[in-house]
This record gives sequence, structure tokens and C-alpha cells, in this order.
Amino acid sequence: MIPSVLPSYARAPISFERGEGPYLYTADGKRYLDFTAGVAVVSLGHANPRLIKALTEQAHKLWHCSNLFEVEGQKRVAQMLIDHCFADTVFFCNSGAEACEAAIKMARKYQAATGHPEKYRLIACTGSFHGRTLATLAAAGNEKYLAGFGPPLEGFDHVSFGNLNEMRAKVCAETAGVIVEPVQGEGGLATPPSNYLRGLRQLCDEFGLMLVYDEVQSGMGRSGKLFAHQWESGAEPDILATAKGLGGGFPVGACLATEKAAVGMTAGTHGSTFGGNPLAMAVAAEVLSVLSEPGFLDHVDAMGKALRSRLDRLVTDHSEIFEATRGAGLLLGLKCLVPNLDMVAKLRDAGLLAAAAGENVVRLIPPLTIEEPQIDEAYRIADSVAGRWELATR
Repeated sequence: MIPSVLPSYARAPISFERGEGPYLYTADGKRYLDFTAGVAVVSLGHANPRLIKALTEQAHKLWHCSNLFEVEGQKRVAQMLIDHCFADTVFFCNSGAEACEAAIKMARKYQAATGHPEKYRLIACTGSFHGRTLATLAAAGNEKYLAGFGPPLEGFDHVSFGNLNEMRAKVCAETAGVIVEPVQGEGGLATPPSNYLRGLRQLCDEFGLMLVYDEVQSGMGRSGKLFAHQWESGAEPDILATAKGLGGGFPVGACLATEKAAVGMTAGTHGSTFGGNPLAMAVAAEVLSVLSEPGFLDHVDAMGKALRSRLDRLVTDHSEIFEATRGAGLLLGLKCLVPNLDMVAKLRDAGLLAAAAGENVVRLIPPLTIEEPQIDEAYRIADSVAGRWELATR
């Protein structure tokens, strides 16, 4: 008999009753150090007092009024984003997949609106993940997720991540744009070579293409800057999708764009029933207020370096278990020589929550508010688990 909840997740046999900061607690009081953060969502930790206050104050006023009317909170959050990045305008939605859908539509619509309706194809990268809608699955091109859902949506070409020569060779008369994750999240925490993003910007300018970044996972401060692409000068996109950490746990996504890129997105071309509702905007505004405070992103950068140093030590000390450290900022991972799902389970049993990723990687993505004592705690747990594993196999 099928369960009442569709069994489309391979869930761990555990549930949580409450959270506080970087910790989650089961009903019987067992504490876990959460280095999944809801898969890079709980950016400011569990039960953050500022987010609770923002949400409850708004809940007493207005939950929903529809995008048939002006939503003042959207103007505030949009301007906060615009003030700290390349964008001129923002579309609000509910998730990363929706943000990527909007970005794909916008890139195609730009070409049609500027006299090139034949340009509709986007070049994407192998190892990417852009969501689970039919369009975003096709954009990623991962057969594992496409299998059984019929022919993939047409209009996407794929090249190796980090290879500008392949990207250039794939451009054709029907190419509308390029969609890339500055740091691949689900795909295994791969980072591109130096100047890759700048090279993409130059390529898109040369061929009149839209440069689209998927910063659903790498954005909202996780790299130590608001968006990961900002570490490389001259690499600004035309369109950017973000979500996850934007709401600190409340569902909200956003598609950011330049005025040029958004030229075709006139009234009626796109929409969302729940996107940018007053509750989401109240929480997102508070998240952005925290991220923009002096020193906050510097702290993220410092904690990212501290975590990487501990992970590098694990790779050195447990070379039979771990092969390499991957990622950037507080979006890091360990490429394993043992099955990553088994490692995730053993870490969980020892009190540390981590997530699996592609290429046999264990992902470690704590809240951005993490402190060094908790990083040391995570290191000690992983060190102990790896040590016991090595002894058991000798």
C-alpha cells in the first residue's frame, strides 16, 4: 500500500521537533549539529529571533493579497537586492526551480523581443542542477532525473563545466543564452577555473547571448559575497536565479535581471499566484538586512576558510576515506573514496547532519551564522567517524 505521503524521497529514518541556531532536536531530546541547513536554506540558523519577529508581525497584518495589486514589500526587497548587485529589476516566485524557469523564459523572450525569435536554445553544463520542472530538468540534462518522463524539453545543449572552448564551439544560430551555476551544488561542489565566468561574459557579449547564472544554492551570502559570481570582476550576468537562503527557511525565490534582459517581460508574459506574498517579503527583507550588516559576509568568508582548513585536514589524515575538498565559502564538500551515502549515514548516527551530492561528495553547508566552536565540533565528529571506518576495514 502506498504511503499517505508520496514516497518520492529517500528519507533518513529520523524527524525533528525543534531547532535552535545550528542544532536540530528530536522529540526525545537528541541533538544534531545541522550542516545541511535545509540544503542551504536555513541561512541564519533555526528559530532565528529576528526572522520570527518579522514573520509574526507581518502575520498579524496581511498574509496574501495577490499580484493583482501592489505589494509594498516586493518593492523594498527588490531594491535591497538591486542595491547590492548587477540587477535593475526582480521577479519574485516561490522556489529555485521557479526562479530558473523565469530565467530561461526571460532569456528566450529577450531574443524574440529584439528581433531574433529563432534564438531559443540555451547552453548548459554537465553536472548542473537547475530544479525538477520539465524545463529545468532538460536544462541540466541529467538522465537520472529525466528517465521516465518522456522526451526532454527541446532547446538545451550541454558542454563540460569550466570549458570555454567547448562553450564557444557549441554556439549556433539558434543559441539564445548560457545558463551556469558559479558553484555546482547538487552536482558535487565543482568550482570553475579562474576567469571562467569572465570568459562567459565576454563570449555572451560577442555573440549577443544572455548570460544566466543559477545562484539558487551559491547565492545569498553562502560564498562570502551576496552572490558567488561577485568574486570575479567583469563577470556580471544578464539574468540570475536565486532562492534557498533568501527566505531563511520561508519559501521564496527571485529572478533578477538587467533592464536590457527584461525588455520582453511585459504584463501577462509571466506570473505567480503566491510569489512575493507579504509573509515572504517580510522575512526576505530581514534576511537581507542581516546579510548587509557590516562584517557579516566577512564572517561567512572567515568561517568558510576555517571549515575548509578542517576538511583539508580530514583529507590528509584519512586518505583512505576522503580524496579532496571541494566548493567555496560555506558551500563545501568532501569527495569520498567510500560510498558518500554510507558516510552521510555514519555522520548522522554520530550527531552530524550532512547531505550527499554528485560525484560521490558529502556536502557540508551549515548556517551562515556558524561559529568556529561548531566547526571544530563537526571536524571532531567526522574525524572520529573516518578513523573508526579505517580501523574496521584493516
